[in-house]
Amino acid sequence: MQIAPSILSADFANLQAELQRISHADWAHVDVMDGHFVPNLTLGAPVVEALAKVSPIPLDCHLMIEDPDRWATDYAEAGAGSVTFHIEAAHDPVRLARAIRAAGARASVAIKPGTAFAPYEELLDEVDMVLVMTVEPGFGGQSFMADQMPKVAQVREAVRRRGGEIWVQVDGGVSSDTIEQCARAGADVFVAGSAVYGADDAAAAIDRLRELAQNCC
Repeated sequence: MQIAPSILSADFANLQAELQRISHADWAHVDVMDGHFVPNLTLGAPVVEALAKVSPIPLDCHLMIEDPDRWATDYAEAGAGSVTFHIEAAHDPVRLARAIRAAGARASVAIKPGTAFAPYEELLDEVDMVLVMTVEPGFGGQSFMADQMPKVAQVREAVRRRGGEIWVQVDGGVSSDTIEQCARAGADVFVAGSAVYGADDAAAAIDRLRELAQNCC
């Protein structure tokens, strides 16, 4: 069970210190938004490169961008340990996943709430993680969508069937109130933004989330 706090909820004026606050998490989740695929705008590969140099934990870059086929490898080359692209935006997901891996990062695919997983099950042969969005991508602080749990379970069952070592990530509204149902459905990587950065003690919040996920299953 891995915890990946989202720096979207961090203080952008002091990201190096904010990364230190989550130093014993498993990943730092970096939301990359281009203002096109989603309406919000955040940061790009040069900032990721700077963060990778100072982060005490690996970066998990979630690309909410148009044309990830063109841009995704830049994030792997910038130092991200994992690069996630949206299936809805990719033109050639197999080629893209292979390119991300060749650039030195784990390749992951994200699925929006309204997107079915079944048509993309064959991609499990090409990726290291599937991200099931539990909110609509683009904004932090949204309410958790419990109706996505069957999709999480579907992904986990497909992974079991195929016998791969593939992680199942959830992102959106993950907190101490929702993480157990995510874990029971089959998730093993949990993105949490305000639940960690909104806490007085981020380290204690990470410990609590990990404990809840481990103990429920």
